[in-house]
Amino acid sequence: MKRVVVTGMGVITPVGNDIETMWDNLIAGKHGIGLITRFDVSEYKASLAAEVKGFDPLNYMERNEVRRLDLYSQYAIAAATQAVEDSGLEGNVEPARLITCFGSGIGGMTTFESEVEKLLTGGPRKVSPLFIPMMIPNLAAGNIAIRFNAKGSCTAVITACATGTDAIGSAFRAIKHGYADAAIAGGSEAVVTPMGVSGFSNMTALTTSDDVEAASLPFDKRRGGFVIGEGAGVMVLEAYEHAVARGAKIYAEMTGYGSTCDAHHITAPTPDGASSARAISDAIEESGKPEGLIYINAHGTGTPLNDVAETKAIKIALGGNTENLLVSSTKSMTGHMLGAAGAVEAIISVLTLKEGIVPPTIGLNEPDPECDLDYVPLKAREASPDLALSVSLGFGGHNACVAFKHV
Repeated sequence: MKRVVVTGMGVITPVGNDIETMWDNLIAGKHGIGLITRFDVSEYKASLAAEVKGFDPLNYMERNEVRRLDLYSQYAIAAATQAVEDSGLEGNVEPARLITCFGSGIGGMTTFESEVEKLLTGGPRKVSPLFIPMMIPNLAAGNIAIRFNAKGSCTAVITACATGTDAIGSAFRAIKHGYADAAIAGGSEAVVTPMGVSGFSNMTALTTSDDVEAASLPFDKRRGGFVIGEGAGVMVLEAYEHAVARGAKIYAEMTGYGSTCDAHHITAPTPDGASSARAISDAIEESGKPEGLIYINAHGTGTPLNDVAETKAIKIALGGNTENLLVSSTKSMTGHMLGAAGAVEAIISVLTLKEGIVPPTIGLNEPDPECDLDYVPLKAREASPDLALSVSLGFGGHNACVAFKHV
């Protein structure tokens, strides 16, 4: 079995469009939540979102390419470009040994909505011939592979809100078992659209709060749903020997991955948290149980059912031994980035190891008595975890957890 390390990272998020900006804002406790700007929300149940701000796709691609890519693919390519440049991998890996493992929970929703409008107002001849390749959720992976000449396996993971985590986990396993030397892995999402917001709000998943300072409230008893977000996160994973041989910088070692299914309900988690606990414990077991401090970047959506079930799952996975545990939900600042969330939060977990600072759960002023772990409320905290975990739980019962250690 090969050791697997992280050698590059890139992000497009509601709190910053590069690693440094995102991290600085998270540690400062700054959120990216505001009134939706892309369409009139006066008749919508939910009016807030964590939108990406100041993103210019022309920093990453030519104008004619922008016109051929849905926004979710633009975010994906931007984050992948950052990660590959950060890693120094390009030109230093055999193309057939470089894989792409990248997903989106929904895919090209912006394109889907605009092309349906064309069909309804102008007829079938008005629908773009690029409609399908812009919309389908595997094309972000395909476009990344084309951009970086990655001729190994190219797979698109779609596991709802666990997508980014499962993509990174799948890439980890491929490298660990010798099927690849390096991988470009992560997830993206761009569904702050009329249909996206309508669909999630009508199923009562989104908060209806209009207070940007008290909208995304993981583990707080006032919580009433998540704030929809968007963006992308990408990791370059690499076999340790390959990274060392080319003199690459190494952020952390990826040491574990757990993936399970509740097999319970299309949207609700199992109340006892047993299946998600198994994903967490599997990742810990593969890593080798640490003796020191553990950090968990929780799924922590701020929905009534999720936060209690996840708290139970964490306790089960750790056998009730939570004294050396810090947990936080950075969704309190980024909102819920859906298919991108797990990838961005895995990156945040790696940064927590590297920097020795745990990002906070902001807005946690009235803790839910059933959520009784140390969620690092309100302010970042200096700490030196030995193991960092990132947990993602998706509609359909998808549970995933990835684990990282110092090299």
